[in-house]
Order: sequence, then C-alpha cells, then structure tokens
Amino acid sequence: MQEPIFTNDTIVFGLLMLTLGFIFYTESIKTGFWPKFYKIVPGLFMAYMLPAVLTTSGLIAPEWETVNEAGEITKESTSLYYMASRYLLPAALVLMTLSIDLKAVFNLGWKALVMFITGTVGIVIGGPIAIILISMVSPETVGGAGPDAVWRGLSTLAGSWIGGGANQTAMLEIYGYNQSEYGKMVFVDIVVANIWMAIILIGIGRSKAIDKWLGADNTAIEALKEKVSSFEQSVKRNPSLSDIMIIVAIAFGTVSAAHIGAGILAPFFTDVVGNIESQTLRNTFTFLDSQFFWMISIATIIAVLLSFTKAKNYEGAGASKYGSVFIYILVASIGMKIDLAAIFDNPGLIAVGLVWMTIHAVLLIIIAKIIKAPYFFLAIGSQANVGGAASAPIVAAAFHPSLATVGVILAVFGYAIGTIAAIGCTILMRLAAVG
Repeated sequence: MQEPIFTNDTIVFGLLMLTLGFIFYTESIKTGFWPKFYKIVPGLFMAYMLPAVLTTSGLIAPEWETVNEAGEITKESTSLYYMASRYLLPAALVLMTLSIDLKAVFNLGWKALVMFITGTVGIVIGGPIAIILISMVSPETVGGAGPDAVWRGLSTLAGSWIGGGANQTAMLEIYGYNQSEYGKMVFVDIVVANIWMAIILIGIGRSKAIDKWLGADNTAIEALKEKVSSFEQSVKRNPSLSDIMIIVAIAFGTVSAAHIGAGILAPFFTDVVGNIESQTLRNTFTFLDSQFFWMISIATIIAVLLSFTKAKNYEGAGASKYGSVFIYILVASIGMKIDLAAIFDNPGLIAVGLVWMTIHAVLLIIIAKIIKAPYFFLAIGSQANVGGAASAPIVAAAFHPSLATVGVILAVFGYAIGTIAAIGCTILMRLAAVG
C-alpha cells in the first residue's frame, strides 16, 4: 500500500474519532433523512465502513511502504489497532461484564453452542466445496504444486476462520506454504472476513424481522437483557469524578493484571507445548502460547469474578457505556484495515474466499431455521469462528453490552478447536484440489 497522506497516529486517531462523532451526532437527529438512514444502516456498521473509506481514499492506512535514502523499501504501520485490541478491548470486556449474571448467561441454552459448532462445520466443509466449484471455472486459481499449492495456503484461512492468529500460524508451519505467497492469503482473510462481518452488522439492524422469519424464541436473551437493564436502573446515579476514576482504575488495572498474567503464562506454555512429542498434538495446543489468548481470557475471568462483588454497582455510574466507547474505537481501527479498492486485486482467491464464506453462512441460516435459533446466536456463532475474540464481543455487544461475555466464551472455544478442525478441513481441501 502506498504511503497515505496522514501517517502520524495522533492525527489518524483524531480522524477516526471525528468519524465516530459524526455518526453519533447524525444518529441523534430525530427528523429528516438520518432517522430513515439509520433505520436501514446500523451506526456500528457506519463506524466500521467510514474508516474504510478514509483508507480507500488514501488519507490513512493500516500499513504502507516507504523508500529510505539508500533506496531500500521499508514497511511501516500504525499502532492504533494494536492499542485498541490490546488495551481497549480487554478494558471494554471488563466494564461490560461487571453487571453480568453468569447464571443467566448459561440459561441462554444449547442453541448458542449448536450455532457455534455449525459455524465451525461450515468452515470445514466450505473450503473443499469452494475449491471444487472454483476449479470448474478457473482451475489455475486453486492449482499449484509443492509449497506453492493453493490448498496449503488456504489451510491458513481455515486456521484463522475457526480459531485465530495463533491457529493460522500453526497451519502455515504444519503445511509449509510458500511464505513469499502468504501475504495473498492474509489479504483474502482480511477482505472476506470483514465483508462478512459487515453483512452481520447490517443484519443486526433488522434482527427482529430476521428472528420473526426464523421463528426464533428470544425469551432467554430478552430476560438477560431485562435483568441487566433492571439492575442498572436500580443502581443508577449521576457519576461523580470519583466514580469515573474508579471505573477507569477497575478497567485498566484488570488490563494490566491480564498482561502480566499473559506475559507469564504464554512463555510457560510455549515450553510445555514445545516439549510435546507428537507434532499433531503440539500444533493443536499452539494457541496456548498466544499472549493475546491469555490476555483476553484472564481479563474475562477477572471481570466475571468482579461481577460477584460490589464492583458491579459501578454499572449504575455508566461502566458499560465507557466499555461501549472502547468497542467503537476498536471497530473504527478494524475498519481502517480495509482498502475497498484492493478487493479486486486478487479476484480468483477472493472468489474462493467468498464462496467459502457463503457456504458457512448458508449452513448457519439453515440450521438456525431448523432449530429456531435467534439471529444473535447465528451472528456470534459465526464471529466466534471467523472473527475470534477480537470481533465476537463487538457483534455480541451490538445486541446489548451485557452479551459481550457470550462472544468471548464462544471465541475461546474457537481457539481450543481451531487447529485440529483446520487440519480436518485441509485434508478435505487437499483431496478436492488433487482430485
């Protein structure tokens, strides 16, 4: 990507905040064009797409290439996504989980787990089916031999779309895909996964109509939302400066503890996993050496424990609202990673990814219709696979802040089964490619 007009993170962050301010201002207008617009297009989707427009226009960029005085090409990038995902995401999870009723979360029932498993199966079978279908039109797109075999590269997508970054890296190592070509797969991952996330966000604005079509029973979800809302009203107060500072202390104190714990546990499990003799088992548990995995897990566990203490009363001072602010900043930083014009740079591989994701989506819709699962379960069941812990809480919180924890719990399952399920998918993709 060429160097954007603005490369200073301070300026870029300001532009992202201006886009969010514009969205919330226009969303607050009650007459004229904007109410009709936001009835169709959710504000969260706009928070995702406007930064993408800024990137596409060349104003900002997630990464870019520069040429130094010696004529050498160097890569530079913004640190805003890292900041948002490592600092603000765990802080948001803490603040949104403070008032959670864990028993009510488990009362959501078995349908959430079924939709998550369906999402996983959709990715496992979607890869080989996509290869078969695309090979009928463009066999060279899914061809290649040795380290350049496309099915090897697609294995990294399977790892990412079922688990996350750690699982993706494991698949790259297991199947030895040509690393000079790996960037193409990362690009497909970003484009296709984010297109699907955009569709899910649009669906949130029409969730009631979708639930009606699915014949879904939202009783448990509404009960949880009502319980949290009732608790918020019972402890609601005008927040003082002390309240706000204590909320910030709880959020970022927990983030600090999570990073300390992750810094200890990730290296420990790196040694443990590295000493496992079986390569299959070693790669299955590779997610345990991910600091991001431990950081999210520890933050969530601490937040759940705090929900059993008086700390939950800070929901009355607006704890979850501050968490929502952090989530929107994270969404904007994710949207910044998309260059809409670049979608057509690798049409063949993008087509494979789109067909693959379509199969995943269709299977989710079919099963949701059969078991009458709410759109909420469909959305987080998908994102817990495809988006992982970075985006599953975003989608869950878009329904209600109290539901963010559900997204995290399912995303952790995705980390756990990501590599082994991706290996199964890759075996099928190899058979489909080789014939």
